[in-house]
Amino acid sequence: MRQIIIGNWKMNGSPALVDEMARAIYACAASLPCDLVLCPPATLIAPLAQALPGIAIGGQDCHEREAGAHTGDIAAGMLRAAGASHVILGHSERRADHGESDAMVRAKIGAARAAGLTPIVCVGEDEAARRAGDAEAVVIRQLTASLPEDFAANGLGMVAYEPIWAIGSGRIPSATEIAAMHGAIRAALRARFGEAGAAIAILYGGSVKPGNAAAVLALPEVGGALVGGASLVPADFLAIAGAATAEALGRTAVAG
Repeated sequence: MRQIIIGNWKMNGSPALVDEMARAIYACAASLPCDLVLCPPATLIAPLAQALPGIAIGGQDCHEREAGAHTGDIAAGMLRAAGASHVILGHSERRADHGESDAMVRAKIGAARAAGLTPIVCVGEDEAARRAGDAEAVVIRQLTASLPEDFAANGLGMVAYEPIWAIGSGRIPSATEIAAMHGAIRAALRARFGEAGAAIAILYGGSVKPGNAAAVLALPEVGGALVGGASLVPADFLAIAGAATAEALGRTAVAG
């Protein structure tokens, strides 16, 4: 399985960054055996898709309804029409800032799938849960409640583990903690979806940077990274992708 590096620009970006990122990716895209997905603000999806044909583009959220009186929201079909193929759902910032529940995330996954988008579903614990020793229980409960029964049906769908306390903080869990959580998520996916659960990519997110990317991406069950701030700096984002490239090649050599 090729590793996947996803850039979440959050509420950042500009036409100038679109051009800068396109130039940087074009210079090395052919040498990257990992997959890239860029998730800019909705206003930049179409320009980024036009600037980077062949690179997957994603939205950062979608509404659970196809259309209607939902001022300020965006439908999954609209993202698709703008050039998106993926969408991030259930990010902790959406859950905290907009009160999104697991049930809402579950409904949005259905809408995304109906529109032909690949959902990237985020789960993660806060620092209080980590300190109390409840991190795994919190994440698995969130995972179970957020994913619909058919999530693994067509092989399209990803899970991103992002410890809330690590996002933007510069801190990350230890290698042992990351590996343990990814292992627990994999076990839960297998238990619920059978062998199809083994094919669902599990990404790590939360202060991923060029300096720690190689170590994180080398861990068992880490299928890639969901990158926040570093995805706004083309050199940093591609350095992280380069770490995924090295790990993917290493796994290929071992498998061979």
